[in-house]
Amino acid sequence: MAEETATGASKGGARPRTRIQQRNTEAILEAALEVFSAQGFRGATLDQIAAEAGLSKPNLLYYFPSKEAIHLALLTSLLDDWLAPLREMTGAGDPREELMRYMRRKLAMSREMPRESRLFANEILQGAPRMGAMLGTELKALVDEKAALIRAWTEAGQIAPVDPHHLIFSIWALTQHYADFDVQVRAVLGPGHDPFAEAETFLTTMFERLLKP
Repeated sequence: MAEETATGASKGGARPRTRIQQRNTEAILEAALEVFSAQGFRGATLDQIAAEAGLSKPNLLYYFPSKEAIHLALLTSLLDDWLAPLREMTGAGDPREELMRYMRRKLAMSREMPRESRLFANEILQGAPRMGAMLGTELKALVDEKAALIRAWTEAGQIAPVDPHHLIFSIWALTQHYADFDVQVRAVLGPGHDPFAEAETFLTTMFERLLKP
C-alpha cells in the first residue's frame, strides 16, 4: 500500500484521506498544540503527544514523521490565522475604525487562542528555527503593505503621525501579552476582574488618543 502523508496525498498518487485518518490527524494536531504550548518545543516529546491524542507512537508516526513535522504544521496553520485580521485591514473604511477593529480582533484572538499565542511566542524566543523563512517573506511582505497604508493615512491627515511598523508591533505586544502572561495578569489584578474586557477599554482609549489627528 502506498504510504500516505499528513496532507492526505499518497506517495503513489493523490488520494483523499478517510474519515478516520482525518480524525486522527486533527487529534494529533490538537494534542500537539496542548503539549507544545505547555512544554515548549524542546520539552515536548512524541510520547506525550501520542498519549494526549489517545494514539500509539507508531500510529502517530504514520501521520507525521517527526516532532518537527508536527510543530511546523501547527506553526504554518497558526501563521495563516494570525495574519488574517491584518489582511482584512483595508483603505475602504475610516482609518481609526480600521485600526481599532484590528486591535480588538487581536485581543479577541488572545482570549480565544491562548495556546496558539504561546506556541508562536515560544518559537520566536527560540530564534524562529522553523518559521524564520516565513517571517522574512510572507509576514514581512504583509506588514510592509499595511505599514504603507498607515503611512498614507498619516500623510492625508486622517490619523496622527505615527511610525507604522512600530504601531503594528505595539498592537501585537499589547494584545498578545494577555495570552502569554495570563497567569501574571490575573495574579496582579486579583479576583473579580475580566482582564480582556478591561484591556479592551484601556487599549481603545489609548490608541484613540494616539491616533486622533
